[in-house]
Order: sequence, then C-alpha cells, then structure tokens
Amino acid sequence: MAMNTGAADLAQLQATMQAIEVACHAMQMHVNPAAAEATIVSLRESRRPYQACQFIIENSQMANARFQAAGIIRHAALREWGLLEADVRRGLVSFCLCFIMKHATLPDGYVLVKVASLGAQLLKRGWLDFTAAEKEAFFIQVKQAVSGVHGLDVQFVGISFLESLVSEFSPTTSSAMGRPREFHEQCRISLEQDYMKGLYSWVQHAAFNVSNRITEADSEIPEIKVCSAALHLMLQILNWDFQSKKAGENSKRGLDVFCDGKQESNSLRRFECTLVQPGPEWRDVLISSGHVGWLLNFYTALRKKFSCEGYWLDCPLAVSARKLIVQFCTLTGAIFPSDSGHMQRQHLLQLLAGIVQWMEPPDAVSDAIKSGKSESELLDGCRALLSLATVTSPLIFDELLKSLRPYGTLTLLSAVMCEVFKDLMTNHTEEDTWSSEARDILLDTWIVLLMQLDASGHNHSLPAEGISAAADLFAVIVESELKAASESAFNDDDEHDYLQASVTAMDERLSSYALIARAAIGSAIPLLTKLFSERIMRLHQGRGISNPTETLEELYSLLLITGHVLADEGQGETPLVPKEIKSHYANVLEMDKHPVIMLSGSIIKFAEQSLDPVVRTSFFSPRLMEAVVWFLARWSLTYLMPSEESVEHRSSYENCNDALLRSKHPTNALFSFSGENDRGKIVLDIIIRISLSTLVSYPGEKDLQALTCYQLLHGLVKRKSIITHLVTLDSWRDLANAFANERVILSLNAAHQRSLAQTLTVSACGMKTPESSNEYIRSLTSHMTAYLVELSSKNDLKAIAQQPDIILLVSCLLERLRGVARASEPRVQNAIYQMGFSVMNPVLTFLQTYKDESVVVYLLLKFVTDWVEGQIIYLEAQETAAVVEFCMRLLQLYSAHNIGKISVSLSNSLRTADADKYKDLRALLQLLSNLCSKDLVDFASEPIEAYGTNISQVVYTGLHIIAPLITPELLKYPKLCHSYFSLLSHLLEVYPEIIEQLSVEAFSHILGTLDFGLHHQDVEAVDLCLRAVKALASHHYKDRGAGKIGLGSHATSYNDPNGNFHESVLSRLLRSLMQLLLFEDYSTELVSSAADALLPLILCEQSVYQKLASELIERQTNPVFRFRLRNGFQSLTTSNNLSSTLDRINYQRFRKNLHSFIEDVWGFLHIV
Repeated sequence: MAMNTGAADLAQLQATMQAIEVACHAMQMHVNPAAAEATIVSLRESRRPYQACQFIIENSQMANARFQAAGIIRHAALREWGLLEADVRRGLVSFCLCFIMKHATLPDGYVLVKVASLGAQLLKRGWLDFTAAEKEAFFIQVKQAVSGVHGLDVQFVGISFLESLVSEFSPTTSSAMGRPREFHEQCRISLEQDYMKGLYSWVQHAAFNVSNRITEADSEIPEIKVCSAALHLMLQILNWDFQSKKAGENSKRGLDVFCDGKQESNSLRRFECTLVQPGPEWRDVLISSGHVGWLLNFYTALRKKFSCEGYWLDCPLAVSARKLIVQFCTLTGAIFPSDSGHMQRQHLLQLLAGIVQWMEPPDAVSDAIKSGKSESELLDGCRALLSLATVTSPLIFDELLKSLRPYGTLTLLSAVMCEVFKDLMTNHTEEDTWSSEARDILLDTWIVLLMQLDASGHNHSLPAEGISAAADLFAVIVESELKAASESAFNDDDEHDYLQASVTAMDERLSSYALIARAAIGSAIPLLTKLFSERIMRLHQGRGISNPTETLEELYSLLLITGHVLADEGQGETPLVPKEIKSHYANVLEMDKHPVIMLSGSIIKFAEQSLDPVVRTSFFSPRLMEAVVWFLARWSLTYLMPSEESVEHRSSYENCNDALLRSKHPTNALFSFSGENDRGKIVLDIIIRISLSTLVSYPGEKDLQALTCYQLLHGLVKRKSIITHLVTLDSWRDLANAFANERVILSLNAAHQRSLAQTLTVSACGMKTPESSNEYIRSLTSHMTAYLVELSSKNDLKAIAQQPDIILLVSCLLERLRGVARASEPRVQNAIYQMGFSVMNPVLTFLQTYKDESVVVYLLLKFVTDWVEGQIIYLEAQETAAVVEFCMRLLQLYSAHNIGKISVSLSNSLRTADADKYKDLRALLQLLSNLCSKDLVDFASEPIEAYGTNISQVVYTGLHIIAPLITPELLKYPKLCHSYFSLLSHLLEVYPEIIEQLSVEAFSHILGTLDFGLHHQDVEAVDLCLRAVKALASHHYKDRGAGKIGLGSHATSYNDPNGNFHESVLSRLLRSLMQLLLFEDYSTELVSSAADALLPLILCEQSVYQKLASELIERQTNPVFRFRLRNGFQSLTTSNNLSSTLDRINYQRFRKNLHSFIEDVWGFLHIV
C-alpha cells in the first residue's frame, strides 16, 4: 500500500481511506484481526504515507480510522525525519495545528487529543531543525487560539495543544523518538528558557478573562471548560523541573527559615511534594502580578456561590483551582529576593489565609463530611499544610497562622489530626476512608517538620505551643490505637484482618507516631509508662477471673508504639539513643528515677515472666511474644552494652571532656542499667533465655521464630561489645546445646535453621583466642557432619534415604551447614574448611542418591556454593586443589544425571513457571564465579599452579559441563539469564585464551547462547553479551597481530564433508550484530556497547563487513538512499581519524561514528 505522494489522485486516496476504514471496523468487530492489522501496518511501513493519512484525517467519518492515521503519520515521520525536506516537516506540524482548530467542535474528542499530541511530538522532533522564525510562526497561531479570538472551542483546543507540548518536552512524560538523551535535554532547556514563561502568561490571561463570566453566571457555561483546562495547564507548568532548581538546590536564602530544594529523602513519607523553583525571571508573572490573590479570590467566590451544592467541590474547575493553590504553597528558591524571607512569608501567609477556610473549625468540617459533604477540600487543605511544612522551618510554619489567629499553625495541624483520629476510632474497620488518607498526609507533615535539619545539622526544636499540641495529639493517637486493638480482640471477621497486621507491616506508621511522641517526649514517656503499668496490673488482677485477650491486644499495641518511641531501627548505621531523650532528661542522673529506665525495666520484667510455663500459657500468646521479641531486638540495638565508640559519640555533643562529668551524663545513667556490667549481663541473659524459650515453646510459629532468629539473635551477635559477654553466659551455651541436640529445634523452618546456625557461628568471634573459636565451631558442627558421613556410608542408603523423615533431616542439616558456611571469617576459617572437607564425599553421594529430589539437590549445590565462596581466597594451594577437584566431580555428576535438564516440550507449566525452578543451575553458575575469585584475591602462601591447578581451565571445564543444560528457553528467565551472561562475559574478558581449547560442539553452544543473548529483550543481558563479543573479537585481533593463532579453527569458515558451508564464529557474530543495529528495535543505551563490540569484529572480518555493506547498498532501489547508505558505511570506518588499533581513543571515535551512522540510515532502512 505504498503511496506515491506526488502522483496520488483522489481515487487512490479514497481507496486507501476505505481500506483503512474496513480494517478498523474489522478490528473493532474482531473479524479477521490479523488481516486488518496487516493492512494498517502496510500503510504505516510504506514510504511517505502523509498525504493519504492527512486525507483520512480530514475526510473519514470513522473516528478510529482518523486515530490510526494520526498514529501512522507519527511512526513514518519519526522514521523518515532525516529524509524529509524542510517544507514537508513544517507542513506536518501546520497540518496538525490547522486541523484541531478547524475541527475544534469535533465530537470525537480523543481524535483531537491524538492529533494535538502528534503536532506536539513533531514540533519537538524538529525543534533543533526549525529556525526561530518558524517556531514563532507556530506559536503565534497557538497564541491567537489561546487568547480566545477564534471562540471558546478553539481556545480550549489551543490550551490542549500546549498541554501536549509541555508534556512532550518534559523528560518524565516525553515519547520515545529514538533520539539520544542529549536531544531531549536540549529541547527541554530551550523550551524553558525561551517559551515557558510566555506559555504560562497566555493561559493565565485566558483563565482571567473568562473568570468573571463564570462567577456571574447562574448555570453551566462553556467558559468553565476553558478555565479548568487553563488552570490544569498552569499546574502542569509549575510541576516542571526548572533548570534553576538544580542550580539552587544547596542554597539558603533569607534567615535560613526558607530553603531552596529542601526535600529530605525519608522512607516514612507516603506523599511527595514537587517543589516549584523557577528563577527570578518568573517573579513578575507569579508573585508581583497579583496572580495568587486573583486565584484565591476566584476560588473563594465560587465556593460561596455554590456553597449549597455539595457536588461542586469535586467538579474539574474546583479541583484544578485547589491543586494550583496547593502547588503555589511549594513555591521557593531564587524567585524570591534576598530580603530575609519577607516576600516568601507574605506569599505563604496569603495562601494560608485562604486555605484555613477549608479546615476550620476542624470539628465542624469533620461533622459536615460525616453528613455527606465531599472530603476533597479538607484533603487538599491537608496537602497544603504538607507543602507549607516542606518549604519552611517548624518555627516559621507555626508563626504563619499567628498573624491571622490567636494560635499557631501547629495547633491547627494537631486539632485537624485529632478530629481525623476520632473519625478513625469510629470507622476503624474501613481502610480507604477520608480519615485514613488525611491521617497519612498529616503524618507526613509532622515527619517533614520534625526531621528538618538546619545548617549546623541539628533538628529544629518546636515552640512551646507546638510541643503541647504534639503531646495532645500523641495522647489521641495512643487512645485510637488501643481502642482499635481492644475492639479487634474478639472479632474474627475478615474486615478486622488488617488490625492483625504483622510488626513489619505497621512499622511505617508507628515510626511516624514516634516522631510526634519525641517532639513531646516529656509527656509521652510518662504516658506510656502509665498505660503499660495499668495494663499489667489489670492482667494480674484478672488472672483466672476474666478473659485477658483484650488487655493482651492492648499490650501488643503498646509494645510496638513504645519500641518505636525509645529506639530507631538502626539499619545500616549505629543506632543511637534519640537525641530528644538525651536532651530532655539531661538532669536526671539517678538510674532508678530515669523515666526511660523505668519504662524499659517494666517491659523487660514483664517479658521475663514468659519464662514461667504457667504464666506463659496464661498470657503470652504467640502474637504477644512477637511484640515482646521485636521490642527486645529493637531496644537492645540501642541500649544494650553499647560499644565504647558509641558511648563516646553519644556524649560528644556536650563537649564533656571531663571524665567525671561524662560519668554523670544521663546517657551513662541509661547505660548503667544495661551497659557492660553485671546489670547489663543480667539483661542479656534474660534476653537469651527468652529467645530459647520462643524457639522451643512455640513450635510452628514461623513469624515469631523469624523475629527471634533474624532480628533478635542476629542483632546481638553483630556487636563485638555483646558477643564477648554472650559466649560466657550459660544461657548461650544452653542455646548452642539445644541447637545441637534438641529435636524440637529441627522442626524450625529451613531458613530459620540456617539463620540460627549462622548466628551461633558468628558468636565464635567473641571468644578470647582463635583456638577456642575454632574448637567452638567444631563442637557446634561435629554432630551434623558425623551424621551425614555415617548416613552416606550405610549399605542400605538407597532404601532409607527416600524416607520422609530422613529427607527432612538431611535437608535441615544441609541448611545448618549453609548457615555455618555463610558466617565464614578468617578467625574461624580453618574449622569451617574442615567442616566442608569432611562432607565432600557425602555430598557427592547424596547428589547421586537424591537426583530426583530437586529440593535436596538445590540445598546440596547451595551449600557447596556458599562454602566455596567463604573459603576459596584463604585456601593454600593444596587445599585449593582438593576443593577444585571436588567441584569438578560435583559438576560432572550433576551433568551425568542430567539433573536440571528440563524438556520444554513436556512441561506445559514452563510458560508460567518462575525462574526459581531453575535455581540449581544458577547455583552452579555462582559456584563457577566463586572459583574465579581465587584469581582475583588469593591469600595463599604459594601459587596454586604448584599443584597443577589452573582456575581458568577449571572454570571453562565447568562451563563446558553446564552449558548444554542451559537452553535458549531457560535463558528467557531473567535471574538465570543474568547469572549465565555475567559469568560468560567475565570469562571471555579475563581468560579469552582458554576458549580456543573448547571442543567445536561446546564452543558452538556458547556461540548460540551469545547470539540469542544479543537479541534478548533485557537490556542488561544484551549489554553483557556485547561485552563478551568485544572480548572475544579483540582477543583474536590482538593475538593475530602478535603472530599467534587467536581463536584458531573457530575463526575460520569451512565446508564440511557433506559440502555444507560453516561460517566462522566472528563472521556470524558480525552478521548478527549488524542485523540488530540496522533492522531491530533496541535501547539507544546499547549503542556505545555495540560499537565496542562491532569495531574489533570489523577489524577481524573486513571482507565480510565489505560484503555485508555491499549487499545492503545494492538492495536499495532509491538512488538517494543508496547514496546515503554508501556514504554512511564509508564514514563509519574512516571518520574522526579512525585507525586500526583497539585503544581507548579509537573506541571513543568509533562510538561517535556509529551513533551518526545509525541516526542517518536507520529510518529509511525500516521502510518497506
């Protein structure tokens, strides 16, 4: 269906339109959709289909045909842009603008949107080609439309076009055009600097000019649609990522109470504010013009006019106006002068004066919402408070409202939030309520205020009124949480499931509560102590008399809240005592009177009661124990036996150089309760005994056991200050003995077994001498290795091995060995090596015995992989030889039994199976990677070659064994794909000389996977393959240049005895890579990597390259295309002084050449 635009007549155009309409109708009716799609594709891929598509857009009565025609123009224009004459390019943009304005009343709005979007995309594509005069001509046409001189309908489509244009030029919403990132950035900067302010002014005036008619009208009028679109576009422009924002991100203005770009990254926040940071050139349009005042007055007038019509708050005009007002709250940066923040303060005060009307009085607003009024205005008010908090300090935030009310903004924030929590208390069974959304927004507001940092790095402190507001709010929060907890105690309905959320799921919200509590820590700690004591007393008073479930649920909630208030999570950094606690209790020097110690002590004393079997049965349900263990884990990271460095760090902010003063510091009073002394050891002993109790007394409780293994015990052994005392405790020895001998521990989840083994192994580093540490490891693992050795040597192993209890036991022991192996450290390396060495033969025996048990096979492979990873770099040459020989036997045995070789034809579930089904192959690839690390880092005293071991040879042999098991079907799964190509690229880059030793069959298989990977959908996989191809080709080229054989026979084409031609490896890769670059779709990010692979291929196979180029040139029937393609191929290998060397500078030159080549020829090569 190729169209010759010069000779096309009316009959041809009508025939084409009819064909497209028939195809669209067939697709809508699902009648022969393949044929219909082929018709559309034929036109799309034809040369210059613009006249036909324009005819369809202007004349077709079928909206979908018009829509498809616009899409075809886009596809063809982006493909052929470099070949189009300047007048054709201008004509395409002009056509789009003229069409949407001429057909502004078209009932099929989506067609207008499509054509407007097409015009915006084409204007951007030619942005760097069009002259300033050409651009000005386009914008004059748009400006006239937006001004309203051609009527409201044209005005609306003009604004819609600008909306598409701004969206297209924004990096986050731009369309893919096959252009480099630099092109999009140049367009973005140009539009912002030369046009963006003008566009805003156009729609600003458009909205202003129709606003009076809207406020005076008594019914729905067309101007409302125009005004809504104008406000929406203004909001879109304010959301632009202004270049001046980047320049001022680290600056401060005024009195350090307003800041530019201050938007701290915090994982607790659910909502993000987009700061509006244009440069000072925008001041007249946004600030001095009175634009904000007009907007507030306009919304207020409409609000009063439609106050009786509840639906109005959710209409597009109201929503757009409020969103724009909220966005103006985030205006900051260089747009404001250096006047001590006066202009910005006035700006925010003006906004707040209008916004408070949406929220006051909070109780009346809440009642109105409960009576049916829309909550959208209140929620936008909450968002406005969040925006104000984002651009101010807590002090300025609070003072803003004091200019209008007898109280501050913090008091308003607290009052609104209290009403929100009151509603939550009555509607706590519903998750998606207005109050839950308001709670999250307002919590974010508190987070922003309380986590702000001033220039010296210290948090801002709240004013006294703010502290009181925070205290009142925290009391309401705790009341709400306790009420929800108690009401959920006896309700098993599904609607209450969210109240039974795990500790982790509630962490985000509770962390927010903790910030509020710490802002009023003087009230929060006594409140929590009082509430906790009351519940404990109620529990014991009602023992045997009343059902304790309600109280236990409240204790569960209190433990979580208290844990967040007293301590931070501490992941990735040293957890410190919150500075609010340190500063507020600076004068409390007596340990027994310290409120934090009193609260912590009462909780630990309560937790200790769980060791009593009777009390445990009565009160300590698995759910409550989860909270207890979680609290102990979090609390101990901060307060239990802190290292000397941490104590010094905690005291340093006072600059207390005198030792006596430091000893009396309240932080030291805290650590007298739980430091490295007898008191601290008592607390540590209690925690260990509780941990053992949870593992033994709560079988099957996976969540509780996970908290114990992963958080509590694992957290304890991470600190040297603790493990030196830990290993001296009888309770720790009891735990180790239970691990070795108690069958109940064997019932733990496999992952928990591994974690517990790892934890016990890590603790060995706390012993005084390496000898005692290694002896401890041998004692810990001897029972496991002895059992596996004994079992593997049984004559009737095949008979008993398949028994379920034996399979379970073997699996558990392997998981434990994995845990020990993963805890490998230089101090205990010898003992862990001996552990692995002792089970080498049993592992091979079990691999053969359990060849049909995929779970056991995987555990065996993972144990070996983890053990080798922890040991290989420390092993002496003789030990390395033994390990390598063992690994080779393992790989050969695995391959001999064809384990993991999955028949795609027999597995219907493969289409939906997860890549984890093939995790054993990934484990083997990881094993080979671990062996490679010996060549990178080696602490052996003599070279491994002394014992005839060559790591590269071993790894290639392993790859030779594994490669046949890795099929193209399996490489469709990302994890396996990345593991395989990462290893392959590493091997070819580091050991390219070994590949020539592979057999023809093995080499062909690897080449096949490389060829497959080059055309993979995953960008990372393709990049890895390109690196591998580069290594392969560059090795051959450099070797041949040095007079060596390079890849030898693999790089030679030949005819087999049957006369069949076999292309050389490099020729085949060159052909495949050229096919990818010229005829397939791929990410532009890959062009540089492709250039690095293509250059050595061309140098190795210059005759093949010339032949490919000639074939492509001869296939071009268009003389212009043939000429451009010939010049392109010539420039590819000659421009920029390209030479025949493979150095860094030459690679850079060839990358530039390839980018230019693809840009010049890719489009017309894709024309059918």
